[in-house]
Amino acid sequence: MAGNTFGSVFRVTTWGESHGTAVGATIDGCPPGLEISPELLQKEMDRRKPGGGGAASPRKEPDMVEILSGVFEGRTTGTPISLVIYNKDAHSKSYDNLKDIFRPGHGDLSYLKKYGIRDHRGGGRASARETAARVAAGAVAKILLGQAGINVIAYTVALGGIRAERQDAATMMMAINENRFFCPDPEAAERMEARVAEVKAQGDTLGGIVEIMATGCPAGLGEPVFDKLDGALAGALMSIGAVKGVEIGSGFEAAELLGSQNNDPLTSLGFIGNRAGGILAGVSSGQPIVARVAVKPIPSIVKEQHTVNLANEPISIKIGGRHDISAIPRIIPVCEAMVRLTLADFLLRQRAIRCPDSRW
Repeated sequence: MAGNTFGSVFRVTTWGESHGTAVGATIDGCPPGLEISPELLQKEMDRRKPGGGGAASPRKEPDMVEILSGVFEGRTTGTPISLVIYNKDAHSKSYDNLKDIFRPGHGDLSYLKKYGIRDHRGGGRASARETAARVAAGAVAKILLGQAGINVIAYTVALGGIRAERQDAATMMMAINENRFFCPDPEAAERMEARVAEVKAQGDTLGGIVEIMATGCPAGLGEPVFDKLDGALAGALMSIGAVKGVEIGSGFEAAELLGSQNNDPLTSLGFIGNRAGGILAGVSSGQPIVARVAVKPIPSIVKEQHTVNLANEPISIKIGGRHDISAIPRIIPVCEAMVRLTLADFLLRQRAIRCPDSRW
């Protein structure tokens, strides 16, 4: 299987399967001297781990991350950083009845067609369990970006058809950490809770929209032709299994606007508005970078579905086991991680071409 490594300078390779011994990541290209500890990484892991109830899977993984290499006396050494998260609560027998069945909405059929073999236990490498390794690596990138004054935060703007209303910055930041959906609108968060309970009782699942904002990012990140920053961010976010769409700035709304409406005018004080989402011509403008992702409903549902088995015989199935009602909120730290990994990579690339006395 190719395609397990992300980035060109700050390079991350993830490994492991949903029901294997462990999942993990190896980071190559991280600069030396960063202060790092398991506790710092664990804060990010705790935001993603399962077992939270409500919309989350009852699978109770501690998601304790261990640093195996690349850190000495609390600082990165510049050598590869190896991170491991052991699987402690995998119930593989729950998938025995699905061994010869293709689940609708999953990668079962496409994996078998590509490789001629597949791990039916929770989807193997295609499982959302793989994202634990991304979050661990993203926590290292967070430390690197923090030194450059760059902060990344994600939050839920829609879930199950319920949309959050725009809030002022102070209210938004305070509200995000006051509800488990990381929603900036407290009233909408309450309605999301009710919607999750309603759909859960029906044996179904929900999709939604997550917005990611990066502040403090200097102008100049990104390459203007085939390696645009917005293209890289879109690719990074689309690599998350539950994501089916990405937009930057005004996104699809731009298709309905006039040029005079969509442009961000410039004054001596800077830009007025940010419909570009902080990226122009594939290069960061110095404004906040804003992206949104469309998150599909979890495909494992209790409701009866039609499918076929290995013998291509039509059958009906009801998928049991332990599954989320929505990828939100656990996808929030995953989205942050992929944006951080992208920005860390482009930051180091930009530093490589600038003079030592520049702001980089």
